[in-house]
Amino acid sequence: MKNTNEFTKITVEEAEALAKQEDGLELDGLTELTDKAAEALAEHEGWISLNGLTALTQKAAEALAKNPDWLELNGLATLTDKAAEALGKDKGGIELNGLATLTDEAAEALAKHEGWLELSGLTALTDKAAEALAKHKHDLHLSGLTALTDKAAGALAKHKGPLELSGLAAITDNTAAALARHEDDLHLNGLTVLTDQAAKALAKHRGELVLDALTALTDQAAEALAKHQGELHLNGLTALTDKAAEALAGHEGELSLDGLTTLTDKAAQALAGNKHISCSGIVIKPAPADD
Repeated sequence: MKNTNEFTKITVEEAEALAKQEDGLELDGLTELTDKAAEALAEHEGWISLNGLTALTQKAAEALAKNPDWLELNGLATLTDKAAEALGKDKGGIELNGLATLTDEAAEALAKHEGWLELSGLTALTDKAAEALAKHKHDLHLSGLTALTDKAAGALAKHKGPLELSGLAAITDNTAAALARHEDDLHLNGLTVLTDQAAKALAKHRGELVLDALTALTDQAAEALAKHQGELHLNGLTALTDKAAEALAGHEGELSLDGLTTLTDKAAQALAGNKHISCSGIVIKPAPADD
């Protein structure tokens, strides 16, 4: 059989043959898929990548939702509410990173999906759609969002599962306070600035907190984040003041500072006293033991 990515369309017979393969199916060359062929492909027990499709009928969506593994549909720029309702019944992970818009009804339908959900093509989200997606109970990726209202942030904070919002380059103090109430992993890898007040708010978050886009941190922000309980990632920082290092050395969970390239001896010794701190970009000798 030819390279699976060379298929631009497939017959039902070809789909049935492909479904019997043991490995995942990469069919990103497909630009059209009949409902019958979709039903045949859904019998495949591994992941299916269909990133070349730009349209999906309700019946094809219903069929593909029966696949138990990962489903990639990143070529879809739009999704009907009925197709979203069908995909919401899928039990595996779904990537829909090509969607630029999502109706409130489609958001409500996709929220019922019980696996990993990626919607990182969305650049905006209504408050109602945010409230709907907050009901989703698994990993939720919304890394295309560049802005978030305080109300939407408050809604998403109720989401039960890891939350990826790495498209946000800045957030208000109120948004930070709202997101801090999220009770699972929170990824804000787009933030390049963080006010001291926002740092104080995020410090109240419980769970993994990823802020790897920050390249600078005030001493006050460092003191605030040091009180965070959970794994903390600050891998964008290349330097720390002695005061900031001393503050972060008091962090009680895993702390990743792998971007550091410059530290004074005093700062290095402060960090060396905490075995839960990672600084792979710089060699830190353990603090000498007291006699």
